[in-house]
Amino acid sequence: MSPEGRGIAGGTDTFRILHVSTGNVCRSPITERLTRHALSHRLGAPVTGDLIVESAGTWGHEGAPMEANAAAVLADFGADASGFTGRELLDEHVIRADLVLTATRDHRAQVISMGHSAGLRTFTLKEFTRLVRAIDPATLPPLDEGMVERARALVRAAAALRGWLLAPSPDADEVYDPYGAPITFFRSIGDEINQALEPVVTALTGVKTSR
Repeated sequence: MSPEGRGIAGGTDTFRILHVSTGNVCRSPITERLTRHALSHRLGAPVTGDLIVESAGTWGHEGAPMEANAAAVLADFGADASGFTGRELLDEHVIRADLVLTATRDHRAQVISMGHSAGLRTFTLKEFTRLVRAIDPATLPPLDEGMVERARALVRAAAALRGWLLAPSPDADEVYDPYGAPITFFRSIGDEINQALEPVVTALTGVKTSR
């Protein structure tokens, strides 16, 4: 039986975002919950759209709780860490995902190696951010046509740009693993993830963050 989406769900026509890291107890939970928080903040709570946001790990600690420092980082942002359990990345997660955002290039390669025509919809988080920044929002479907269509168009546009807009350095697309590190490093990773998500959520919703 397929697992239920753990994020912001709507009707049958949905857009599923899958965040991937290694253990699914630090980086991808932070990214999943910050994405949900940002979407709710932009669109209002409770969100009743057609986005599902979830996460998994290439060596996921199935059933494990989020790392305490990761939960503390989410609390700093006012995001909800409750009820999270880790899971191992499965074929069905990749098959059902419309957009896969990974912490590192190695994770991206592992997702793509699973097949399922994942190459055109799998990016590192920072890679996707860089590509999204180069996309003119006016070229995306307006929100009155639905967020699902807008999100799908955003992924297609990013995939088309990938070969033209390269990373300035090999490490530019990496989010490093804070597992076992002190809370100060977790917070720096949380800030990094939050900054990377900002233009992505803006492009998806058409709503800029309020400062």
